[in-house]
This record gives sequence, structure tokens and C-alpha cells, in this order.
Amino acid sequence: MNFLPKVNDSTYYLGVNDRTKELFEGLWPIPNGVAYNSYLIKDEKNVLLDTVDICYSERFLQRLESALEGAPLHYLIVNHMEPDHSGSIALLRTKYPDVQIVGNKKTLDMVMGYFGINTNCLEVEDGGELNIGSRTLKFVFAPMVHWPEVMFTYDPKEKTLFSADAFGSFGTVDGGIFDDQVCREKYLQEAYRYYSNIVGKYGTFTQKALAKASGIEIDTICSTHGPVWRTHKAEIISLYDRLSRYEGEEGVVVAYGSMYGHTEEVAEVIGRSLAAHGISKVVLHNVSKSHASYIIADVFRYRGLIIGSPTYNNELYPEIDSLLTKLQGRLIPNRLYSCFGGYTWNGAAVKKLIPFGETMKWECVGNPVEIKMSMNGDQEAAAWELGRVMAERLIAERK
Repeated sequence: MNFLPKVNDSTYYLGVNDRTKELFEGLWPIPNGVAYNSYLIKDEKNVLLDTVDICYSERFLQRLESALEGAPLHYLIVNHMEPDHSGSIALLRTKYPDVQIVGNKKTLDMVMGYFGINTNCLEVEDGGELNIGSRTLKFVFAPMVHWPEVMFTYDPKEKTLFSADAFGSFGTVDGGIFDDQVCREKYLQEAYRYYSNIVGKYGTFTQKALAKASGIEIDTICSTHGPVWRTHKAEIISLYDRLSRYEGEEGVVVAYGSMYGHTEEVAEVIGRSLAAHGISKVVLHNVSKSHASYIIADVFRYRGLIIGSPTYNNELYPEIDSLLTKLQGRLIPNRLYSCFGGYTWNGAAVKKLIPFGETMKWECVGNPVEIKMSMNGDQEAAAWELGRVMAERLIAERK
């Protein structure tokens, strides 16, 4: 007898939790850890969907053995080849030498590239099928969500979509595996950060994948990260739809760097002005303290963005420069933008921040504010005016 959680009568959850790693992909903080989810469908043919990070392969393989209860493993379907999901493939093939690896052409090329495996592999096409007994699994290609080989697997008997990284979130799966067994709001918040940091650049491709999935009757969504969505699946689908459309909520992110507090004073005035003129969702991020992961998530969430930087060695403040690079790499459209900056003897920050908004093709709102040394009365009034203009531009969009 095993005590493994089950998604439905025929599908086991074999996921593992990583509470050790501090940075996902070596970049993004995961204070609440992350789950690597794998699933086993038991039928006339037993099918494993994805594996887990190699660091947890021993635990994973023990769970798989327990779920199989002595039965053979016939297929491994690889929905996504990123190593946090494919890392245990070579060890799996060693333990189950007859398992057939199922994937599309790009997937199987990566299986060969990563593991040197090119035997007993089954290539499938978009819309292809695989009969495993009482059901026929269907494959839906979802390229660039967020790697080129990604595909979804659909179980029509249980109306379950195995969605690779789509609909995933940061955070370990603690206690129950389902959305109605956990604090759902926590995972929805982490889904913002997961999507914006990991998938964010590929909104157009995500929209295409959502369109394909919209024609499928889905009772359960099994992502490779985060909880299994069954009761509130419409929420996570809606969230991914909004994020991939880049539909920012009414609100403003003020992200700034400040060495001695003078640039921060400008940020505070702008923030107070935004609130005084009717914007309730105002987030100030000091880039020296807020990790870019959280700033990027808020930029995806809110429509307005105002960036401030002191001049540093005749350039932008390094952490601001780094943030701009990360934002530019995500190709976020449709934001309202402005900027501010400060200097002591040679002003460069504002001169560099203005072109950034133009490069991103954002709508530039109001007049940039620049202070020399400390903020005087006229500059404070200009910062207040910038907040007012941004607020009124946002309020004009209310329906």
C-alpha cells in the first residue's frame, strides 16, 4: 500500500518539493521554495509525465516505484525539457530500460543533446495521439511557453490537461496538492512572479497556447510547478490570459535607486501625489533592496511605471541599469512611463532614462524631474505635478 496523493482515480502525483534552493534558475529568489511536479497515469500501459530535478531523483524514483506497485513503466512523455523537469531522465532509463520516451522532434533532439539517448523514442506531432488502453492521450504543441519544444498532454477520459510550465507558480506544495486544499491566494501571487520572470517575454505564444486549449474540456490542470488546479482553474487561466495580454491594472510602480536619500525623496513626493490624485495602488521599490524579480512582477501587474536614478560615474545607478536590461528582455508593451533623476556635478541619469521609454515604445507621460544635489521647492512641485499627470492619465482609462 502507498500513500501517494492521487489527482484522480488513475493518476498519481509524484512531485517533490525543493525547500533548499535559494535562487530559481540561479536568478530569482524563491523564499517559499518550489515544487517539481511529475505525474503517473496507470492504465493498460503506464505513463509517466515528466521527471524532476536530478537533486531529487532518488526520492522521485522511490515514489514512482511505489505507485507502480511492481507493474512496468511503458512510456515517459516529456512535455518540457528544462532540466528541473527532465533532469532525472537518464537515471529513469537506467532503472526502467524498456521505457519508451515520447516527445516531439525538438524534444527528442534535446534528449539526445542532454543525455545521449536516441533509442526507443517515439516522435509525436501536434494533435497526435497515443492509446494506452482505456484512453487515448492527445498532444497539443505550445512552443515558446517558454521553450521551443514545449507541449501539453491531454487525458480526455479524466479531462486532465498536463500543461508543462504553463499555469505554474513558485512555492512548494505544502499539505494537499489541490488548489482547494491550500492557501490559493499565496499561489496566485507567486504565479504573477513566476509568469513575469520566467514566461513573460512570450505573451504572444502563450495566447496561442490558450486559444488551442480553449477548445478542450478541462476539469483539472496539472502544471509542473505549483498546485493542481481543479476547483479554481478558471482563476489561473484568467491570470495567465491577462498577463500574456500585458493588461496592467490601474496602479503605478515607482522604482528608484538612491545612494544618500535625495532621489528617494523625489520618489516619495511622486508616490504621495499619485495617492492624493486618486491612485490607490502605488508601489515604491528601492532597487538596492527589492530584488528585480518582485519589481518585474509589479511592472506586469500595473499600467504605470516611473523610474528614478541618480547619476553614478556618469551613468545610470548600476541596479537601475540592470533592471532596465531585464525589463527590455521581456518586451513588455502598453505601459505609461516617466522618469526622474538626480546628480551633483554632471547629470546623466535622466538623459539615459528618457530614451529607454522610447525604446520600449511606451507612452511617455508628464515631464521628467531632475534634481541637482538636493530637491528644492520648484523641483518638489515638479515631482508633485508628475504624480498628478500620471494619475489623471490612468483615471482617464476608467470605464
